[in-house]
Amino acid sequence: MKKISRKTLKKVKNRIRRHERARKNRIGTPNKPRLAVYKSNNHIYAQLIDDINEKTLAAASTLKPKLKEKLEITSNKEAAKKVGEEIAKLAKKKKIKKVVFDTGGFKYHGRIAALADAARDKGLEF
Repeated sequence: MKKISRKTLKKVKNRIRRHERARKNRIGTPNKPRLAVYKSNNHIYAQLIDDINEKTLAAASTLKPKLKEKLEITSNKEAAKKVGEEIAKLAKKKKIKKVVFDTGGFKYHGRIAALADAARDKGLEF
């Protein structure tokens, strides 16, 4: 089993602390759900969440076979753009135009920013 360094644990704890602090003010409703984003080293995930009814309205990730076959690498900005476009398309089907963006404690940079920009380009407002 691989040993996790103190530095890595501190990074994860700091991200979780940032996420908890931001979640106090970001609540998804049926009309304006929360667009929650998570990234791992290999994949990126996005969900539209209605926090009041505690339901996931739509989800997209690089693990979906439809997206995975189009991508050579699932952990880059190009993959994040495809996930952003997919989540925007799913939101349009559900007649959702406005969302509350939740970065999941990650900095708005790189893959997170690419996903957000792609979702905005396809019609989501936040």
